[in-house]
Amino acid sequence: MNPIAILLALFFIVPIIEIYLLIEIGSIIGSLATIIAVVFTAVLGAGLLRTQGFSTLRRVQQTAAQGGLPAIELLEGAMLLVAGALLLTPGFFTDAIGFLCLVPVIRRSVALWLFQRIFRFPGAGSSNAGSQQSRPHHHRPDVIDGEYRRDD
Repeated sequence: MNPIAILLALFFIVPIIEIYLLIEIGSIIGSLATIIAVVFTAVLGAGLLRTQGFSTLRRVQQTAAQGGLPAIELLEGAMLLVAGALLLTPGFFTDAIGFLCLVPVIRRSVALWLFQRIFRFPGAGSSNAGSQQSRPHHHRPDVIDGEYRRDD
């Protein structure tokens, strides 16, 4: 499906879901309690986001210091940025998705899945990530496939 069509659909569907949930929850717990809950989730999310952000930054630095490429950690950082935007957006639906992005196990799994989808590596993140079968096959004439070895 076209990414623009997906974004356009989300642009219309998410606000409708948010308005529906705000009305339903507001009718159950009251308007003042609903406003307090929305503000509380934003404040709680900002605190959790700060903690998770520093943790992810530390892992990026450790991976880079060991000579590795912190690709998964950088994707997790991007997901934390999205989580921050979702948590600061008023509403319960976006808060739920934002809080899911703050759970390290879920965030890492989604980052691995995104990494595999973006770079088309069927075995990325597994023990056979560097094997011949997990490499993408390039059919473009300007791509040179090769291997290298670092000799110290």
